[in-house]
Order: sequence, then structure tokens, then C-alpha cells
Amino acid sequence: MSIRSYSGPERPPRFGPAVDADRAARCTESVRDIAEDFTVLGEALVHSAYGICVSTPELLGIVIALENLAQEAIGALVVRQRSQGEPLGDLALMLERTEDRLRKKYVPQAVDVALASRSRPMRADASRRLSGEVPTTKNVLRQPRQRLACALSRMQSLSGVSQRALAERMKVDPSYISRLLSGERDVSWSHAMIIIEACDGNSELMKPLWEAAAGVKPTGTEPVRNLRTYLRALQYAAGEPGNKAILASAQHIITPAELHQALDGPGVPVWPVVKRLTIALQSLPDVARPLWRQAHSTGVTVSLSAAAFG
Repeated sequence: MSIRSYSGPERPPRFGPAVDADRAARCTESVRDIAEDFTVLGEALVHSAYGICVSTPELLGIVIALENLAQEAIGALVVRQRSQGEPLGDLALMLERTEDRLRKKYVPQAVDVALASRSRPMRADASRRLSGEVPTTKNVLRQPRQRLACALSRMQSLSGVSQRALAERMKVDPSYISRLLSGERDVSWSHAMIIIEACDGNSELMKPLWEAAAGVKPTGTEPVRNLRTYLRALQYAAGEPGNKAILASAQHIITPAELHQALDGPGVPVWPVVKRLTIALQSLPDVARPLWRQAHSTGVTVSLSAAAFG
């Protein structure tokens, strides 16, 4: 007898997992946070792997942290799937586990608690790595991440491109764009490039600010140009004040000729000029010092007015 010809009583409907839209939304937000954390730790691993004196345990520590992140993400995704009312079959196949095992291992309430209490890795500001100083309320706006955020925020404002439009390009929630532009979140270079391209900005100008915020070595091969570009980027981030305003902010300790040399050449000014200029442009001298040292090593440092420093 054909199965189709069977006319017995129908089986009761089989209900899928209970839908919990709020929990699914929380899981989605957690996955976004974890994705950001992957970027932070991934960059840390790249920088450490290319380091000269980095120990194997230090490298392994980062790898283990990445592995833990992956486990947190899996838990969030399993619970998200259940909370959306979707079956676990596809996930079980990918994870090489049974559906029953996934249900027992990733209990929604337990995953909720774990995600709510998880600690997030933070990329240390370059100035803290260089000087060991803890940022205070007074100097927090001078931190590299804030300088980058100010520059990107200014670029977005001048372009007229809305944060919602940037979010659509980046395929993220608009709140994430807001956090990037306020300096609340670290910005990956790929995300910075999306903002720069959408706003018709200058990636060459933004790159030194991002490198300082990320704590990476400059990728440019011309040390003198790297320094000048960084200083001009600080000027842009500060609202692009004119020479008179910069000199006034520097309390006229540097001269117009020294300011011109720092931003446009020729040669490289002496360190006191660069130090005073970075302070006037709302940054921290310790961030600019490595750039100045590299430029200084080219042998083109010129003091235009030694008398200005006594």
C-alpha cells in the first residue's frame, strides 16, 4: 500500500523551539562585540608575532584568548538560533555535535549570564604603552584614539554623509558608527577606510592617526614625510586651525618659520618644536616622539631658531 493512500489520523503538529526575540537581539549584540574583540586580539597577535623579543607563552596567551572568544561566540550563536525559533540541526552538523548536546551545553539562561559578565579586551593606547601613564580626565581627549575619532567625526560632518548611510555601507547598526566616531570603540583600518571613502576623505592623512591609535609601526617608507603627515593630521583633527591660532596655542614659543618647517619642510625641526606643536594640536608628545626620532635619524634635522628655546 502506498504511503500516500494512508488515511489514518493525522499526527499532532510538532512545535519548534520557543521564540524569544529579546534574547535573540541580545545575542546578536554580543556577537557584534565579540567580532570587535577578535579585531583587537587579532591585531595584537599580528604585532606580537612580528615582534623581536616576544616570548612563546605571550603568543600562546593571545591565541588562547582568541580561542575563548570563539567559544563565547559559538554559545551566543547557538542560543540566538534557538531564540529565533530555528532548529539546531544545521549548527549541530557544523559543530559536529548532536542537537541534544548543544541544548545541554548552551543553556540560554547560563549563556545570558556569561555574555553579560564577560570581560572585553581593550587595545592599550599608544601613549600608555610608551610612557606607562594612565590617562586622566584632563588628557583623555589627547589620546590617539580620540584624535582619530575627532578626525573621522569631522570628516563625516563636513561630507554631509549621515551616520545611518555609513552604517548601511558597513552593514552595522548606526549605534556602532556613533561609538566609532565618539572614540568609544576602536576603529579597524578596514572600517576607517569605509568611512574615508564614503566621505571622500584622504586616507593618506588618516593613516598616521590610525597607526598611532592602533599602536602599530608606521607603514610609510619616508620617515620625514611620515612625521609631517602625522602633524598635519593632528591639525585636521583639531579643526584645522590657522597658523596664527596654532602659534597662539603654543604661546608663541615656536616661530612661524618653525611651524612652516614642521608642517611643510624643508628638513626636520628640533624636538622642542615638535613637542610644543603636538601639545598645541591637542595631542601627546610621547606619541610623536618615535616619528620624530625616525625622521631625525635621516640627518636632516635643522634648528631655525635655537634662541627661541634659551
